[in-house]
Amino acid sequence: MKFLDRVDLKVSSGDGGKGIVAWRREKYVPKGGPSGGDGGDGGSVFVEADENLYTLMDLSHNKHVFADDGKPGGRREQTGASGEDVVIRVPPGTVVKDKHTDQVVGEVVEPGERIVV
Repeated sequence: MKFLDRVDLKVSSGDGGKGIVAWRREKYVPKGGPSGGDGGDGGSVFVEADENLYTLMDLSHNKHVFADDGKPGGRREQTGASGEDVVIRVPPGTVVKDKHTDQVVGEVVEPGERIVV
C-alpha cells in the first residue's frame, strides 16, 4: 500500500443564491409591498478526521473540491435552499495550510474533529 502524506487541493465554498425582487399582488391588497425571498446560503467545505484512514492517497486524484451554490429565493418571501456542504475525510493529525501564505488554517487531531476550510 502506498503512503501519501501531502496533497495540494483547490477548495471553494458555494456562492449564496440570489434574492428575488417581487411585489405582493392580491385583489384586495392595494400597494401590497415587497414580498421577494432571500437566496440560500452557499455550502461550506469541511475537513474531518477519520480514524479509518492512514494516508491521503484518496485525495490525490481529486484536485478540486467545490461546495454547492445556494438556490435563488422565491415569491412570497420564500428563502432559497442552502447549498450542500462537502466533507473531506483525512487521517487524524492532518494539518491544513494555505498554499500561498504557508499559514496553518487548522489541524484535525481527534477522530470526528472537523474544521471549516
